[in-house]
Amino acid sequence: MANDARMEIRDSFKARAIGTAGGCLMRLIAATLRLEIVDAAGLASYQGPVVYALWHEDIFVVPAGWRKAYGRIRRAVILTSASHDGAAVARAMSLFGLGSVRGSTSRRAVAALVAMKKSLREGYDVCVTPDGPRGPRRVLQAGLVKLAQSAGVPVVPIHLTYGSAWRLNTWDRFAIPKPFSRVRVVFGSMLAVPPGLSDDAFAAERAHIESVMRRDTPPDNPHPQTP
Repeated sequence: MANDARMEIRDSFKARAIGTAGGCLMRLIAATLRLEIVDAAGLASYQGPVVYALWHEDIFVVPAGWRKAYGRIRRAVILTSASHDGAAVARAMSLFGLGSVRGSTSRRAVAALVAMKKSLREGYDVCVTPDGPRGPRRVLQAGLVKLAQSAGVPVVPIHLTYGSAWRLNTWDRFAIPKPFSRVRVVFGSMLAVPPGLSDDAFAAERAHIESVMRRDTPPDNPHPQTP
């Protein structure tokens, strides 16, 4: 019974309604933002699939940034948890044309990995928040590295800079940009994960990707405000 519970994908009308409301709010605020997109990865001309890596705190803006930059030329799915919260996030992402794969390190990890590799084979980009769904904040879990390595695709780190934003009092200090503010979304240079790494080399690769993401992630607003 315990294994069955861990494999269960949770969903409900309430979760979908919350997701719809959240996605509408995201689209409403995004419509007011001065979004600057930097394509350092060259995704506008790159033909193969990639794995996007972004911190959990930045998920409010990235779907709008991705849709503005690549929504007409690339397809993508995002990994969300198998919980009711994950169902809400999946519904919100669908409003930006993003599909979803349900699972996490604690529930449906293997099934989610298989589904993400299938999506990559079919030409979809896969978006992962490697410190989600529960943290620790800005600590990259190894699953993203395993996915990129086993699928033979590069990692594209996504970095955000907020002109002005609220920070929620949550484990990830979730960021909500203030309406009409400027947000810079950088799709960073591609990072290749070599095959056949030893355990030590794999750990070093994970640490390297995490260091790139941390290095290019600006510190929080020195005077964050909580709505």
